[in-house]
Amino acid sequence: MSYRIIRNAETGDIVLNKAKWCASFWCHFRGLQLVRDLPEDEGLLFVTGRESLSQATIHMFFMFFSIAVVWLDSEGKVVDKKLAKPWRPAYTPSQPAQYYIEARPGLLDRVKIGDVLRFDEVK
Repeated sequence: MSYRIIRNAETGDIVLNKAKWCASFWCHFRGLQLVRDLPEDEGLLFVTGRESLSQATIHMFFMFFSIAVVWLDSEGKVVDKKLAKPWRPAYTPSQPAQYYIEARPGLLDRVKIGDVLRFDEVK
């Protein structure tokens, strides 16, 4: 299991202190379903094979709390962000994305559309 620190590429500010690198089918399948709590500084960083709307669409079934979802293109640029509420059928980014982050809603205050994020591996 691999983790990343997510930073604003321009300022170096930490956006998320610990994000699980989620590239496998099973990690995508499980996501945050049935998770009861998530620390404010942790989340998941989902990796898809290419920029896409369909591969970056999420559902909120079996979720117990609202989350922030931040979608990024292949260069790490934030293309959309939303507050996703439990038991909603689908959230799709407004533009194709290759990466997306799921974390506590406070993440939405730390990023804006157009920011470029980098993923530094936790050593």
